[in-house]
Amino acid sequence: MAVPRPKNHIERIGIDESGKGDYFGPLVIAAVFVDATTQGELKLMAVRDSKKISDGRILEMAPDIKTICPHSIIAIGPQKYNELYARIKNLNRLLAWGHAKALENLLERVPCERAISDQFGNERLILNALQDKGRTIVLEQRTKAESDLAVAAASILARAEFLLRLKRLSNEVGTTLPKGASPTVELAARMVIKKHGQDRLGHVAKLHFKTTQAVLAGMT
Repeated sequence: MAVPRPKNHIERIGIDESGKGDYFGPLVIAAVFVDATTQGELKLMAVRDSKKISDGRILEMAPDIKTICPHSIIAIGPQKYNELYARIKNLNRLLAWGHAKALENLLERVPCERAISDQFGNERLILNALQDKGRTIVLEQRTKAESDLAVAAASILARAEFLLRLKRLSNEVGTTLPKGASPTVELAARMVIKKHGQDRLGHVAKLHFKTTQAVLAGMT
């Protein structure tokens, strides 16, 4: 006779981020709570790592995931990101702060003892940030964590929010802001400076990227 698994064996929170490697746009961290019921629903929706899904499909899937799964999304816009980075001066610490914030917000709504995230640095960074708030949770950091459904769902929510905000920023400056960090991105950055002045760049871009130096050197 099979021994029944404890109820919370499946219950977990998946955390993932989007925008970390993109010069333009925000850094977005999403946390998603999954239990036995929603795990089945996510499988039916063919939820998987957002990197394997087109942008259009991501934007279609995100509202459905939000409907069925308790979630929390932290979006750090470029201006705030630049302020935090100037203070923290370490991307892993900034990521840990965002992960802890997303987790903390979700734990206020659902009790959960376990979270899974991608391996990006010392897990103590996240746990210490949480402990400051008096919260304890078992955190698993894995390479290729997106293979877990909860993390994959979080990756989709984070990417969808990133895409929506990047489009909004593009509309604000009247220039298409491309994803990633490439020569096309540099060209768009120069367009922003020509149209609005150098100060405006910090409203749409993560200034600590080497792209900034390349762009400004090309403007002289």
